[in-house]
Amino acid sequence: MTSTTDIVAKLWGLCNVLRDDGVTYNEYVTELTYLLFLKMLAEVRDQNGALRENRLPDNYRWGLLAKREGMEQLDYYKAMLLDLGKARDGLVRAIFIDAQTRLRKPTNLKALTSNIDQLDWFSAREEGLGNLYEGLLEKNASDKKSGAGQYFTPRPLIDAIVRLMKPQPGETTQDPAAGTAGFLVAADRYIKDHTDDLYKLPEAQAFFQRHNAFVGAELVPDTHRLCMMNLLLHGIEGGVENIDTLSPDGEALPRADLILTNPPFGTKKGGGRPTRSDFSVTADTSNKQLAFVEHIVRALKPGGRAAVVVPDNVLFEDNTGRRLRTWLMDLCSLHTVLRLPTGIFYAQGVKTNVLFFQRGKTDKGSTSAVWVYDMRANMPAFGKTRPLTVADFAEFEAAYGTDPNGGAEREDQGEEGRWRKFKREAIAARNDNLDIAWLRDTEVEAEEALTEPEDIAAAIIGHLKAALEEIEALSEEIGPDSVEEAAAIAEAAE
Repeated sequence: MTSTTDIVAKLWGLCNVLRDDGVTYNEYVTELTYLLFLKMLAEVRDQNGALRENRLPDNYRWGLLAKREGMEQLDYYKAMLLDLGKARDGLVRAIFIDAQTRLRKPTNLKALTSNIDQLDWFSAREEGLGNLYEGLLEKNASDKKSGAGQYFTPRPLIDAIVRLMKPQPGETTQDPAAGTAGFLVAADRYIKDHTDDLYKLPEAQAFFQRHNAFVGAELVPDTHRLCMMNLLLHGIEGGVENIDTLSPDGEALPRADLILTNPPFGTKKGGGRPTRSDFSVTADTSNKQLAFVEHIVRALKPGGRAAVVVPDNVLFEDNTGRRLRTWLMDLCSLHTVLRLPTGIFYAQGVKTNVLFFQRGKTDKGSTSAVWVYDMRANMPAFGKTRPLTVADFAEFEAAYGTDPNGGAEREDQGEEGRWRKFKREAIAARNDNLDIAWLRDTEVEAEEALTEPEDIAAAIIGHLKAALEEIEALSEEIGPDSVEEAAAIAEAAE
């Protein structure tokens, strides 16, 4: 039997067919998504045993495409993409809206359809077509040439977070920056693993899980397309909108019991501010990650919980950043901060953390103490030669405990350990700066151990991005008048 890994490798190898047709790596994955969607619908059945292909118009099926030759096939394919973008089926329409092929040579389309037909689809069905597609997304993200890492959170990190957060049937789970739906798919898988693939649930609850439990937003159209495909292949009917969470559209997202997300880093294009009428803390900042944290707090139901990946500057940035942290710790119990190691993201070497918090019942004093786990100091040089694994999170998961909301018994490991407790009063004395480290920082030594040029470049880019973000934040806080005044003083001094 052919493994999913082997099939993914074969699919990825087909991109070589397209190099002389001017198709980029990201365009290739999008192109492959169109074709795989059609083929996979012909291979998979829904929970009632009906072929999912039945949701397509009768005149647009994989078999009708694959049997054609030459320009007839290419013309049929172009017409197919155009018409499916107007399909009555909402999910089909979302995947094909504004779709157009980048293929210009009929021989290349024929090579793709023939090779896809020749794959071991029996093995693919046995292992799960959703797993196959996720493997393809991971391959795209790990290949530096594709530049797709910005949309991809490492699976071991996602799975560790989901295990700690324990999604439950009947809960609404939201990801306001869904990317390719990694968090939502993992939450769905966790629930299915604990409910015999939903068969232990009453039919009404199983319907809710398939149709209403998972919601979110993704701004980038092509990424949203990949997201919807991923959801469909895992038996999730839509739920993620192609909208900007920081715009008024984001206010309409359903309030959630659980939010799992890795929001985009950096500032809004053109320095634009969020346009949400309900934002008060971050209304005047172009810092996207700060604005996303405000959205997450506001989107949680009372008692709802969240796990959010954020860069270091969210922990220490002054002014708006400090106001946000103070507000967060008043409205929520920010019970845990996980300091992640560097080098774990494919496309960037930025320093990141995971914030774990629960929305309180009141708007004051919800945080009594914050536990910090330092997974960054004295850790391996993660990268291409030493990827992140599930085992790397074992000690943190044991320290965190079995209560998703941080209520399990915990033991402070002291200055020599990775796991420490800081009372709210101690954090207030630090001006609510949560960038807390006590172990000797061996990041320099770790980066010196990197050997792959791609890993070294990612580390350098990460440092440059972090420095640029600090400069942008400083410039934003002091304002243009202060910058001009400083320049005038410097010129006079010369």
